Amino acid sequence: MARARTPRSAPVRRSPWRRRIVVTLQILIGLAILALGALVIAVYVAKSQLPSFDELKSSPNGQMIRVHAADGSVIVSMGPSYGEWLSYGSIPAVMRDATIAVEDRRFYSHPGVDPLGIARSVMVRYERGRWIQGGSTITQQLARNVFLNNQKKFGRKFREWILALALERKFGKEQVLELYLNKVYYGGGAYGIDAASRKFFGHGAERLSLAEAAVIAGLVKAPSNYSPTADAQAAVGRAGVVLDSMVRYGAITQSQADDANPKQLALAPEPRQNSARYFTDWALPQLDTLIDETEAPLDVWTTLDLGMQRDADAAVRANAPAGAQGALVSLDRDGAVKAMVGGKDYVSSIYNRATQAQRQPGSAFKLFVYLAALEAGHKPEDQVVDEPVTIDGWSPRNDSRRNSGSVTLRTAFAYSLNTVAAKLGQEVGFATVADMARRFGITTPVNTHPSMVLGTSDVRLLDMTRAFASVANKGVAVTPYGITKVTANGQTIYTHEVDRSRVLVAPYVAAQMTDLLQTAVNTGTGRAAQIGRPVAGKTGTTSSSKDGWFMGFSSGLTTGVWMGRDDARPIKGLHGGTAPARAWAAYMKPATASRPIEQFETQVTLPEWQLEPDEETYFGQPDAETAGPMVDEDGNPIQQPPRDGDEPVDGTIPPPPATTQPQQQLDDLIDRVTGRDQPRDERRDERRDERRDPALTPGRQPLPREDRRDFAPATRQPLQRPLQDDRPIQ
Repeated sequence: MARARTPRSAPVRRSPWRRRIVVTLQILIGLAILALGALVIAVYVAKSQLPSFDELKSSPNGQMIRVHAADGSVIVSMGPSYGEWLSYGSIPAVMRDATIAVEDRRFYSHPGVDPLGIARSVMVRYERGRWIQGGSTITQQLARNVFLNNQKKFGRKFREWILALALERKFGKEQVLELYLNKVYYGGGAYGIDAASRKFFGHGAERLSLAEAAVIAGLVKAPSNYSPTADAQAAVGRAGVVLDSMVRYGAITQSQADDANPKQLALAPEPRQNSARYFTDWALPQLDTLIDETEAPLDVWTTLDLGMQRDADAAVRANAPAGAQGALVSLDRDGAVKAMVGGKDYVSSIYNRATQAQRQPGSAFKLFVYLAALEAGHKPEDQVVDEPVTIDGWSPRNDSRRNSGSVTLRTAFAYSLNTVAAKLGQEVGFATVADMARRFGITTPVNTHPSMVLGTSDVRLLDMTRAFASVANKGVAVTPYGITKVTANGQTIYTHEVDRSRVLVAPYVAAQMTDLLQTAVNTGTGRAAQIGRPVAGKTGTTSSSKDGWFMGFSSGLTTGVWMGRDDARPIKGLHGGTAPARAWAAYMKPATASRPIEQFETQVTLPEWQLEPDEETYFGQPDAETAGPMVDEDGNPIQQPPRDGDEPVDGTIPPPPATTQPQQQLDDLIDRVTGRDQPRDERRDERRDERRDPALTPGRQPLPREDRRDFAPATRQPLQRPLQDDRPIQ
């Protein structure tokens, strides 16, 4: 019997959407597996390329430069600042807990990237319409700070995730936190908790209290906004947020948070931007030519004496006229800069008038005129005639508008006779004087017009001080320097060596110049610079009292002082022998107090006659108006519009004014002092008596007995032939 056939069941038809979903899921799972595999490979490749822990510890985020004074104390830190490296165990627990509580509460549970933190960040972005908070972990911040930048791009964020995962695979939690706390930026140039602790609280991070740790931990989010030195109220508010986070994290109790009280913290005082910065601004750029190190932290050891710097700053501030600026440079016998003041206040003006300003030196430039004359064969006792002189149409005159006839070079230099300086310049050659100035370190252009002998070429105070220091060094060149050595990571990479090989003039020339400079201080225009020990120096004053200079040396220390206005306007009563000389003495007296008294090779010899009072005090236009700031192509001064109190400036000897009673009294006094109202024989007898008893001269102050010795010039042979104007220096 045949069996009946059962009908086949109809095939089940699947939904096309279901099939698409399944395929999509399969593709996504495959892509996820591939992405995971790629991520794992990327992480392990990054891990293999990461530096070692020791290399990461020693790699700074920029170059730090610490500048030390001569006593080793730190003057200023430039660039990023790094403190001592603290190991994980040495970091206070409150500092670790504060950082984790406010920056990454799941630090110990995530693998380097926190998915929950990322999700929370995205949610806030969706709600607020902009990024309010990031989802970066401590490890991600470390990766960004060390290897990346702060660009807000997804590509940079993806690399950050890879590096964060690699860091935790290679180093672990404790080493990551140690790296972070020692390298993260806390503001004010401070990198790492130790640098931040020292900057804000004046002690190392191993002594951080709970309140201090809260302040420092709160800085990471926005160092410039929450810095306690910039905004103390904002810093305290942020520290409160950190303490609350620590309470929620379970690191501290509410009672401990209440007791912390960040408002009571005492901040370390900020270092003052004082005049020492003039010195560091001058010295530090020299590192580019001294060393090649551009990455390792540097310690720069300098010549600056902080005590002398304070005295210099005080001397300039106390003596500079109202509305005027002042500058001072002080060099030791080897060229070491012991003090440098570039202005009355660094905060209000960082312009360094000691090294950058170019001003006319007035009669201080006569140093080079007389050096050239002495090298050409003149002696301090040589007689020269002070008389009217015209050189190529230029007619200089003395401040007194008088001529004294036959005088010695010593007398002419002591009283800064302009006609004698002009005659000497013409005799030896103005080019020779210019070459002498360049030989002694004047780096600015020096003209060779006749008026250059009166200081019409602009110079720098540092260069002039260097020139006088070379005279004090017996004619051997002195080169100013401020850096003695440089160390990097404890290794010395540069040491300064003093060059004493370059002789500028013969020792006897320097000794004779010192003889003239002594006279200028003891009886001439620089008497205000006397400090109770042998001093040699020279004043300088430009037309209409625009600039006042005093340059001098004593006991192995050479100091130059300049005063004037930045806009070169006249300053009533400013002469080289007044405020600059007083500032020089105010600085040099304490600066040389601990140094032994040094006698010069030539003892001071008084000039054959003495003007009293000082010419620079009686006559308001020292060093001749013809030495004004502007000269024509022939070197003749250009006439300037008269100002109140100015004398006419036309390059000629003006007609004598109507004699007034005070002027006549002064003329009578000069005639009486110089003996010109007596017959020649009587004058000779009186000078002999004065040498026996200086007190016989009206107005002369008796010198100490040790300063009244006979002059013993150095023995040497004069030149056999005069030095011609166009003769090159041998």
